Amino acid sequence: MEKELHTMAEIQDMAKSLGQALGRTPEYQTLDRAMKSANDDRDMVELKNEIEKMESAFQTVLSQGQQPGQEAVEEYENTIRKLQALSSYQSLVAAQANFEKVMAHVNQSIQAGMVEGAASRIIIPS
Repeated sequence: MEKELHTMAEIQDMAKSLGQALGRTPEYQTLDRAMKSANDDRDMVELKNEIEKMESAFQTVLSQGQQPGQEAVEEYENTIRKLQALSSYQSLVAAQANFEKVMAHVNQSIQAGMVEGAASRIIIPS
């Protein structure tokens, strides 16, 4: 039992170290700056709030078995287009995509390590 806890603690330490390393990558630093910039962009915040209100109204209408009106749908689509046109939004989306690529590589490496670990003759109790 003590070995089991020790092993889980080691895994958690490795995960924390991985998180710290990811936080130091240029891709994460760019994403962090883009998120802060987006949160400081008044137009973006207002548009996001407007979109959330519309989505909430749509949910209410849909839960009542009805469809949103064409005018409401068009207003929603126009608001989405305005949001997507903002440079802070475009920067955020690009930064997210770049960091997701990093995470995909990390996940592939973790998966490869898990396959190797599972094939190992040394069995670590869970």
